[in-house]
Amino acid sequence: MAIVTLTTDFGVSDHYVACMKGVILQAAPATYLIDVTHQIERHDVVHAAVVLRQVFEYYPRGTIHVVVVDPGVGTTRRLLALQYSGQTILSPDNGIVSLVHRDMQLMEIRGVENQELFRRHVSSTFHGRDVLAPVAGFLASGGAISSVGPPVAQLEILNLPKPVMLSDGGIEGQILYKDTFGNLISNIGRDDLKNCLLRRPQAEVYAGALRIGPVRRTYADVGPGEILALISSSGSLEIAMNQDSAAVRLRVGPGSAVIVR
Repeated sequence: MAIVTLTTDFGVSDHYVACMKGVILQAAPATYLIDVTHQIERHDVVHAAVVLRQVFEYYPRGTIHVVVVDPGVGTTRRLLALQYSGQTILSPDNGIVSLVHRDMQLMEIRGVENQELFRRHVSSTFHGRDVLAPVAGFLASGGAISSVGPPVAQLEILNLPKPVMLSDGGIEGQILYKDTFGNLISNIGRDDLKNCLLRRPQAEVYAGALRIGPVRRTYADVGPGEILALISSSGSLEIAMNQDSAAVRLRVGPGSAVIVR
């Protein structure tokens, strides 16, 4: 039984996701379909890239990930089929795979160009249903990735910021995205933080000019409604509030500075 995951910014109140599922099941009725999320912020490719990277390592070889966050739908942007570490990603070529590409073993990239695999009528505004879903069904039914189109040598990679080491031994990064709890996830990883704390054992975390305090272990290390910094389950420095939304209460979000010093 093939596994196909779906990640989109379509929301859950319309027909879009159900249409994609139906097309996949027409081609591969035994497919195990998993909804990762359909609540990606509208047109937010960075959010999609982060979510894809977080789930990728938890799925077995052979899994097919269909990711549709596609503000360029209907333009000349390409659609790609990419294999990393034995799994396949179907997505627009707009940087969605950037973090997987950084961390996983690239095996193959193909342009999705074989129109014989597409639905008969392809909408210029719904390639998720008419192109990526039928191709996912083809692959789930045992089709070869080499059949979807020609090899591709280059792809779009997001210019995501990297943490910067400061002259005083601290580190500066920024918020990449906020999750549904309002937790603010930064680009400062566990190893970045560890190296910083070796230089500055008493370092504290700041969101811009606001002092957050030392890095904690878990949310309950502070009282309800209090702010804290900790290493998230994804291995990145996170700013959160115990039983509340840091994003709402602090009025900060993606792009905001995070400093440890």
